[in-house]
Amino acid sequence: MTGNSRIRAIRVHDADNVATAITDLAAGDDPFANPDIRISVAIGRGHKIALAPIARGEAVIKYGFPIGIATADIAPGNHVHSHNLATALGRDGDYRYAPGTSETPPGTGSAPTFRGYARPDGRVGTRNEIWVLPTVGCVGNLATRVARIAGARHAGRIDGIHAFKHPFGCSQLGDDLGHTRALLAALAQHPNAGGVLIVGLGCESNQLGALLDLIPPDRRAHIRTLSAQAVEDDEAACLALVDELVDACAATPRRDVPLSVLVLGVKCGGSDGLSGLTANPLVGRMADAVAAAGGKVVLTEIPEIFGAEQLLMDRAVSRGIFDETVRLVQDFKQYFIRNGEPVSENPSPGNIAGGITTLEEKSLGAVQKGGKVPVVDVRRYGGEATLPGLTLLEAPGNDAVSSTALTAAGATIILFTTGRGTPLGFPAPTLKIASNSALAARKAGWIDFDAGQVLDAGFDAAADALLDLIVATASGEATRAESNEERDIAIWKSGVTL
Repeated sequence: MTGNSRIRAIRVHDADNVATAITDLAAGDDPFANPDIRISVAIGRGHKIALAPIARGEAVIKYGFPIGIATADIAPGNHVHSHNLATALGRDGDYRYAPGTSETPPGTGSAPTFRGYARPDGRVGTRNEIWVLPTVGCVGNLATRVARIAGARHAGRIDGIHAFKHPFGCSQLGDDLGHTRALLAALAQHPNAGGVLIVGLGCESNQLGALLDLIPPDRRAHIRTLSAQAVEDDEAACLALVDELVDACAATPRRDVPLSVLVLGVKCGGSDGLSGLTANPLVGRMADAVAAAGGKVVLTEIPEIFGAEQLLMDRAVSRGIFDETVRLVQDFKQYFIRNGEPVSENPSPGNIAGGITTLEEKSLGAVQKGGKVPVVDVRRYGGEATLPGLTLLEAPGNDAVSSTALTAAGATIILFTTGRGTPLGFPAPTLKIASNSALAARKAGWIDFDAGQVLDAGFDAAADALLDLIVATASGEATRAESNEERDIAIWKSGVTL
C-alpha cells in the first residue's frame, strides 16, 4: 500500500484487518490512496490503522493471526490500540503436534567465513578475552578493580579483560542459588574467554567447589580460582593469576573458520510497531543463513512468545522436542501465576508508546527473529546450545537477564533488535539493530545497523549488508556497546533471599 511518494503504511498479511503506519500520519491523510480509509485522528509511526469495520468482540488480525479482541466498534481509518483492543490470552494453551511442517531453510550460495579463535574443544570464539567472574557480590568490586588494572597492564596483547559483577551468590536458596551457579559456570566455559578467573569470598552460599563441579574437567584448563579470604593480598593474588592466563592465551591466532561454527543469539528489546516488520524478520534471515550453513541459533524471552508459541511448536523436529517446548511454555506461565501475575502482563510502557498493544502482537513480531529454522532443542536456564538449528532457551524477557543467558548458552554474537534504543552491552559482542531509521540516526552511538532501510532498499540488500557486518564483528570489529565499554551481566532471581 503506497501513499503519494512512498509507502506510508504496511499490511503484513492478506488476512490482516489492520495496517501499521511507518511514518507519522495526520487526521485526513489517505495513506492507501483509498478515500474509504482516511485517517480519523493523528496516528504515530508504528501504530495500527483499521482497514475494515471491526465489530466489538471481533478478532483484530495482524501477521495473519489474531492479536486480541476489539473492545469497541472500530471504523476504517481509526487508530487501533489500547483504547479499543485487548489481549485474548489465557492461562492455558491448546497446542497441537504437527509433524513434518518444519524444514531447514535453503542455503543462499556459499556461506561466508570469518576469522575466529579455535578452542581445544572444537568451539570457536569471536573474541580472545580474559573474564573475571565473582561468585558473590561481596567481591564484585575486587573483580572490577583487578580487570581494570590488568587491562591496562596487558593492553594490546589480547582483546580485553572484563569483570562481570553481580549482587548474588550469598543468602540464596533453591532455584535462585542454582540459577546463579549454573549461569556463572556456563560463562566460565564460553569460547570467547581465552582465560577465566573465578573469584570467591570464602563464606558465601555459592561455593567455588560446587560451581566448579558444574564445569566438565576437560573445560577447566583455562580457568583459575581464588578465595579472597584465604590469601593476605587478594588483589595481588588475582593479578598474578590474570598475568598467567594472559601469557597462556595471548598468542592464540585468529583463523579463517566457516559460518557453521558461529552461535547466534537473537534478542529484541524496547520494541516498537516496526520491529516485527523490519528488524525482526531481517534478523530471521540471518538465523536462516547461519542455520543453513550448519550453525546454531538461540532464541529466548519465553514470555514474549506467548500467543505465538504454536508457530515454533510447528517447527519442532520431533514429538519429544514439541513436548519439551510445551512444558517450557507452560512452566513459564505457571511461574507468572504463582506470583499472582497474568500471563499477558506485557508489553512494556515503551512498547505501548511505540505502537505494540498486546502480548500476542509483540510475540508474533518477536518470533520472527528465529526465521524458519527448525527447533532442534530446548534448554533450561544456564544450559548450552549444542545442536545445529534453533534452540529455545529458558529465560525471561528482561533484556539484561535474557542476553546474559544467551551468552551463557554459548552465543558468540548477539543480534539485538530495538525500536526505542538501549545502550546496554553484554559479554558476547552485541549488535544493536534499529527497527527504524530515525532511531539509527538519532542514537548513532548506540546503534550498529539500521533495519529501517528495508522499507526503501528491500530485505535482500539489507540482509547482505547485515551479514557482512556480522562477519566483520565476528572477526574482531568492535560493536558500539564494546566501544562504549558497555559490558554487563544480570542473573535471573526468582525466589527467596535470606
